[in-house]
Amino acid sequence: MQKPASNKYRPFPPIHLPDRQWPNRVLTAAPSWCSVDLRDGNQALAVPMNVSQKLEMFEALVRCGFKEIEVGFPAASNTEFAFMRRLIEDGRIPDDVTIQVLVQAREDLIERTVESLAGARNAIIHLYNSTSPAQRRVVFGLEKPEIVAIARRGARWIRDGVHRLAGTRVRFQYSPESFSATEVEFALEICEAVIDEWQPTPENPIILNLPDTVEVAMPNVYADQIEWFIRNLRNPAAAIISLHTHNDRGTGIAATELGLLAGAHRVEGTLFGNGERTGNLDLVTVALNLYMHGIDPGLDFSDLNSLRQVYERCTGMIVPPRQPYAGELVFTAFSGSHQDAIRKGLREREVARDKGLTPFWDVPYLTIDPGDLGREYYEVIRVNSQSGKGGVAYLLETEFGIELPKDMQREFGPIANDAVDKLGREVRGPELKSMFWAEYIDRTTPLQLEGFETEGRDGVVRCRARIRQDGQARSLEGQGNGPIAAFVQALVTGGVPRFELAHYSEHALAAGETASAIAYIQVRHADGRTRWGAGVDTSIELASIKAILSALNRS
Repeated sequence: MQKPASNKYRPFPPIHLPDRQWPNRVLTAAPSWCSVDLRDGNQALAVPMNVSQKLEMFEALVRCGFKEIEVGFPAASNTEFAFMRRLIEDGRIPDDVTIQVLVQAREDLIERTVESLAGARNAIIHLYNSTSPAQRRVVFGLEKPEIVAIARRGARWIRDGVHRLAGTRVRFQYSPESFSATEVEFALEICEAVIDEWQPTPENPIILNLPDTVEVAMPNVYADQIEWFIRNLRNPAAAIISLHTHNDRGTGIAATELGLLAGAHRVEGTLFGNGERTGNLDLVTVALNLYMHGIDPGLDFSDLNSLRQVYERCTGMIVPPRQPYAGELVFTAFSGSHQDAIRKGLREREVARDKGLTPFWDVPYLTIDPGDLGREYYEVIRVNSQSGKGGVAYLLETEFGIELPKDMQREFGPIANDAVDKLGREVRGPELKSMFWAEYIDRTTPLQLEGFETEGRDGVVRCRARIRQDGQARSLEGQGNGPIAAFVQALVTGGVPRFELAHYSEHALAAGETASAIAYIQVRHADGRTRWGAGVDTSIELASIKAILSALNRS
């Protein structure tokens, strides 16, 4: 049995903010973004990226539109330093992209970091040190004044060292690591101490990155921390408030969105949430959450499949199939009712477009148009044993042009589901078509058509048909007001139990003179039973005759 939680764990204390404003705010614009895939994401990999993989990832991030990219910890290793120099010396950094580098508050590391940036056009030097009670007690064994002194010294070393970077626009960023677990008063105190060293202005602001390094509370508490911090900051106009959330409680995205409501301006994270433990913030999800609310995120994820391939190739990680927006199955509906609703929603949009209208996206179960992300509509619906008639009909129509009448969908849907249930797996369009053909088109017993001719005079059509019934050849004749009526009369006269046609429809399967036509016919027997049949032929007349026999054979 699990041990009692109250004997071992305690709740995180809330922030006293009775007049909090963030719950009443609405996001209307995107934040600025900083990717930390090449640093925070890379350090979380079992096998870190090599230089060529980091270059490929960097170029992918640039294509997405990231203007700030934390490219590494150049003082940590020769590989990190070499990658930084490769970016700069090969001219791989666009003029409008700022590279960011991380460094601890140590003089030797700061000197190496500054050295790595020589020749860069735009750079952010990101200083950090840990501030939470557990870090102060367990890791450093230091009191608050000594932790503040570490931050001050680091800020001073950076300030005094950047004069060597002639021609480089350098901006400063400070992170009180483990901010979310730090007393807000102390987090503010140490940030103000760094501000005193760097003397930012509204024209040249400091970036104060307030990380949810380890999620220890509900996301509303993080929002309270951000709002309290901004309210009590001495000169907020000279600071850019940045968020950097992790996902230990599974609420990193929620914490970021609430933190933005609380007044933050900037967001750090990684593609698809790669990061230590349960991961960093998923930048793709947050950006597309804004996009599906009509807000331009300033990032381009219109070819999400290709981006996912680059990510998986470079990191060795796999995007889960249910990952928001990017996962293989997120635009897939297995439930029959979902499939039917999606199909109707997509059809509604087609009708609106045909009328010249451009309605807002409002398709049931799809929060965003898959086409906006480079996904295909055929990915929307698949069929397994849980699927309904809507999904079956959708695949037959979109892949093969087979437009089943509504009542026929109700008949074939359960038939297909039974077949899929026996297979015990998902089926694709070609398999579904084969099931339909076996059930309707290829039915040749007990009745099989061998020949059919008609002639008409004075509004009356006479037919001569040759059929094989239970293996025996037979010739039938009949007349009516059309070929179908004449054939029905010939069958009934020839001894087939009386029936009538309850529904008839047909359409072409493909364009061109040699294209096949498909006919759908529902027959009603004297006892009230109904059955559907279908026939395919290059002649619509013969397709209709075959459909009648199909329905009778299925009876």
